Amino acid sequence: MSFIFNTFIYEPLYNILILLYNIVPGSDFGVSIILMTILLRIFLIPLYQKQIESQKKMQELQPKIKTIQEKTKNNKEEQTKQLMELYQKSKTNPFSGCFPLIIQLIFFIAIYRVLINISNNGLAADPSLLYSFISDPGKINQFFIHIIDLTRPSVAIAILAAIAQYFQTKTLMAQQPQIPAKTESDGKPDIAQMMNKQMLYLGPFLTLFIGIQFPAGLSIYWLASTLFMLVQQMVIQKKLPIMQSAPKHN
Repeated sequence: MSFIFNTFIYEPLYNILILLYNIVPGSDFGVSIILMTILLRIFLIPLYQKQIESQKKMQELQPKIKTIQEKTKNNKEEQTKQLMELYQKSKTNPFSGCFPLIIQLIFFIAIYRVLINISNNGLAADPSLLYSFISDPGKINQFFIHIIDLTRPSVAIAILAAIAQYFQTKTLMAQQPQIPAKTESDGKPDIAQMMNKQMLYLGPFLTLFIGIQFPAGLSIYWLASTLFMLVQQMVIQKKLPIMQSAPKHN
């Protein structure tokens, strides 16, 4: 597993970042991180689109899911059976939305390792990791736009990343099918709705917490990635209603 991670994820990202640093005017490492993030997000577009579509389908199934849960609340085996039949009939996998998140987490870990290893190597590339066609840039400029030290935490970048995370989550929630607020049969609030509201604030909080603990390069990656995802999901969400409402021809 470690070999697969290093060979197909870590090393390619490492070399792409160094390649971009070599060709970016002014040798700005922060700009190189942003460009690499954009390339990575473009590569992950099909995966992210599947995630959005899966989430949308699950939201549309929520009324039927709740009906089944209420009717079979005293028979968990029957409840599971009916839910699986519903998923099969609607061609929906309730776990399909988790896979893209796992992939994104893997890339996040890879980016973190790339930045930390370059920093620990005295802000220099490791020649043993470079492909033959990637030239060694020597000492790497540690500043972004000549101001922000990428090897140290930046509160300003962390705050911007947290704000972007908030609006990205809020936009995604606003574009999901709206289901009237309900309570469970025992009078307790709907757990799913509570979790959605918590994620609106928990995500930005975690982003801020991580941003003020780790090098600014990681926050720049997260900020660029979140802004890209914000624009991307707005474009995808505009296309989905058209795709779904398109007439089917026999």
